[in-house]
Parts: sequence; C-alpha cells; structure tokens
Amino acid sequence: MALDPQLLDILACPDKHHAPLTYDRDAQTLTCTECGRIFEIRDDIPILLLDEARPAGGN
Repeated sequence: MALDPQLLDILACPDKHHAPLTYDRDAQTLTCTECGRIFEIRDDIPILLLDEARPAGGN
C-alpha cells in the first residue's frame, strides 16, 4: 500500500534540520534529502526514530 500523498507532504526528518523525505514505494522506505538516513515503513507506518534509521549509505 502506498503512503497518502498528503502525509508525505508533511513528513520530515526528525533530526534538527527537518529536511523533506523521499519515498521509495518498492523498498518501503523514506530517505532524508539532507542527511541520507533511511527510515523504514512497517505495516504502513513510517518509523521516524533516529535510533532505528539506517545511516546514509545503508550500513
């Protein structure tokens, strides 16, 4: 299931820069446009916790 476009418009990285996120429907992830952190979407819920984000580069 795809995320609601209106929700995508208001979601932002939880870090201090609050940059917009890009949505990867196939991978079910959101990626910060500034720091590159990757946030998973589980059961149609974006997990926007810095502790659970994958670092830029996917390591």
